[in-house]
Parts: sequence; C-alpha cells; structure tokens
Amino acid sequence: MTHPRTLYEKHIDAHTVCALDDQGHVLLYIDRQVANEYTSPQAFSGLRDAGRKAWRPQTTLAVVDHVNPTSPERIAAMPDAGGALQVSYFEQNCRDFGIELFDVLDKRQGIEHVVAPEQGFILPGMLIAAGDSHTTTYGALGAFGFGIGTSEIEHLLATQTVVYKRLKSMRVTVRGDLGPGLVAKDIIMALIRHIGASGATGYAIEFAGPTITALSVEGRMTVCNMAVEAGARGAFMAPDDKVYAYLADKPRVPRGEQWQQALEQWRELYSDPGAHFDQDIELDVGRLQPMVTWGTSPDQAVAIDETVPDPLHEPDLIRRHDLQRALRYMGLQAGQQLREVRISHAFIGSCTNARIEDLRDAARVIRGRKVASGVRAMIVPGSTQVREQAQAEGLAQLFIDAGFEWRQSGCSMCLAMNDDVLAAGDRCASSTNRNFEGRQGAGARTHLMSPAMVAAAALAGHLVDVRSLVEEA
Repeated sequence: MTHPRTLYEKHIDAHTVCALDDQGHVLLYIDRQVANEYTSPQAFSGLRDAGRKAWRPQTTLAVVDHVNPTSPERIAAMPDAGGALQVSYFEQNCRDFGIELFDVLDKRQGIEHVVAPEQGFILPGMLIAAGDSHTTTYGALGAFGFGIGTSEIEHLLATQTVVYKRLKSMRVTVRGDLGPGLVAKDIIMALIRHIGASGATGYAIEFAGPTITALSVEGRMTVCNMAVEAGARGAFMAPDDKVYAYLADKPRVPRGEQWQQALEQWRELYSDPGAHFDQDIELDVGRLQPMVTWGTSPDQAVAIDETVPDPLHEPDLIRRHDLQRALRYMGLQAGQQLREVRISHAFIGSCTNARIEDLRDAARVIRGRKVASGVRAMIVPGSTQVREQAQAEGLAQLFIDAGFEWRQSGCSMCLAMNDDVLAAGDRCASSTNRNFEGRQGAGARTHLMSPAMVAAAALAGHLVDVRSLVEEA
C-alpha cells in the first residue's frame, strides 16, 4: 500500500521523469508554459546558438504583456526603442520556432496569467513552468505553476523538462466568514503579514478550508498569485465543481467524452486523508479588516483602521532597520493614521486583480461618484476579453464618467517597464502585488490593497476604508 500523499506530491510524482540525486532533485516533465517578451529573448538566442528547435512548440503560448503601451487607443508601436526591439524579436522567435503568439493587436491579448486561464490553456493536474514568478496563479485551477529562470526556459523549450528540487509542503487552512467589503486580496495580505515575506520560502502551499472553498475561482487566483510574496514557489487548491464550471466553456478545454474522462481524473486531485504536511497554518479571517501596505514589502501591512507601526517596538535589529528604511522611503511617520495618507494616483490592474470580478467590485464603489481632484486614476483590464466584457456590462462607461482612465490591457503600472510609470514622490493606491522600492517608478510610493479599496481611495483622495463609502451609498 502506498502512503497517503499530499496534492503537491501527486503533482510532482506524476511528472517526475527520473530522480537526479538523493537531495530531492528530479527531472520534471512540464505540460505547458506561457512565454512573454521580457523573460524569453536570451532563451531563444541560446536555442539558436546551439542549433536546437523547440521540442513541443504547441505546449507554449506566447503573449506580449510587459512592455506594451496601454493607452486607450491600441496601437502596435512600442513607446521606446528597447520595448520595440523586445517585441519584434519575440515575434521573430515565435515565427521561427512555431509558437503561437497573441500580439498586442490580437483580440485575445492580455496579461499572461489572465489570458492563459480564460483560454482554457491551463487545466487541473498540469505542471506549468514559466519565466514569471506569478505563474503560481494557476494553482487556483488545481494545476501547479512555478517561475523559472531564462536558462531553464531554454532547457524547457528544448526538452520539455526542467531540473527541479522538491519543496516542503505547507497547508494553510482558512476559516471564518468574510465581512462586507472583504475579499480574497485581504486574505492573502493577512497571511503574508502573519508569516512574513519569507515565511513560505522552500514550501509549496496548499490552501484549504471553508473560506477558500467559498471563494470564486477568480478570487482563488488572487490568493495563489500573491502566495509568492510570502516566498512560496508554488500554491494551489484542490479543484472542485466551481473550477470545472469555470473551465467548461473555455475555448481550449477537452470536449465530449474527453471532457468526461478528464473530470474523472481531476476528481482524484486532492490530498489524501492523513497525508503529512511539513507545516500547518490556521488563519481565521472572521474578524479581518480591509488590508493596506504601509511599507516597501508586502508583509509590511496593517488593517486600514490601524496606524503605521513604530520600528522601535521591533526587537530584531535587522528587521528594525528594514522598518525604519521603509518609513523613510514611504515618507510616513510611526503612529500616523493610514486614513490620513493622501494619494496622487490610483491604479486598478495587474495579474493579481484585473479580472472581470475585480472590475465589478470596483464599479460597485464608484457608481455615481467622481475621482477626487488631483488624483490620476487608471483602470487597466487584465485582458482584451475582460475589457470587452466590462464594456458590454456598462462598467467602462461608469468608470469613464467617474473620471477614471479606461485603458487597454497589459501589465501597465504594476511595474515600471512601459510608459505607465510614476514619478519620484508620487503615491499610488494600487491593486498590484508588489510595493518594493521603485517598483512603479524610481522614488514612487506604492500602497497595496484590493480593487474596491483602490476605487475608494481614488474617490476620497486618500486611503480610506471602503466600507465607509458603501455605507453612504
């Protein structure tokens, strides 16, 4: 008899070609990868230099998303020479190696971690490796995704395998009913604050519990996406009927008898009773408040009604130094009320929070209101498909009437790699995943929160509890 296995073990065991040593290194077969114009150029160059082909090009989907402009009128031209070179070389590589490409004018274009699920390219039980750390997003579908480096991308393209070291397993069980105004983003921010930015380093996280089960598939994507900000190299949930319903109408899923056969296999994707986890964490979110980051790391977060913490209360000298540096960079004072912090920008977008559900959440706050004077507010849908759906539902016009910029899809202001860049001293309420120094522009200051919280801040002109605006409506 085999011992009870975790879902992580089932994924890795099913894809292990062979063991490489007694330290946990294995050669893993990878089902699919998603490539972008930013992390792939050197990998393709390496293949060319070695005279190699892509072994299974049909398993790769290529998407332009990092450097493209998101101005309201979509154009193919890149805003700078570097971006233009990256995109043109990417297009050449996809032609030469036989890889399907969604370029900026394709109606299926968008952020890779939004596009791949909505196309049905990611299915339960799959292993996905890609040159972006937020490949963990796909865990919401019962797949296992993780980021890899450029040399690994080259190896993957050439062999459909990667060298991989098995991780330890962590189970995070989430309980408690979310209160009004609370969403998946608040859950994962609370976990990161609880265990720290390196609390899951060396682990794959399996999320479980009634609160996770109650989340929509899009909410689960948010949780898995940001698990990497706690150091996890993989995060997922067992697939269920919500996942199967989400996938059922997607363009690339199996049909007919193949769908029924796939369902039978997918229903076996769960951790066996009695399976061993290296660490178990319980998170009760019954009294959770809307979360906001105050510092320069995703774990430097508090509830919106709390104050900026005092580094002098931190006994660890290294961590105290980090907190002091974060305060200086963010231009805040210990004990300051977060609700007093004024913003210059508000950004709703990114692979974390730019799906249709996120835009609907923001719309419920924005409806009938106006962006505060002096605030530049932007909404960048996660894909062209999301953009078109938001327009069909009347959300786009609502945003425009309120004073938000309604833009094309792309990574945009999540990172300073395109023309959506903040200036030094700008302060942004952002639905993104990282608030590092310079992440949105040199000297720019980022506060992470949910899309609804960003919308509320844009309307108020400062950080604010979204529940106060909802109560006024």
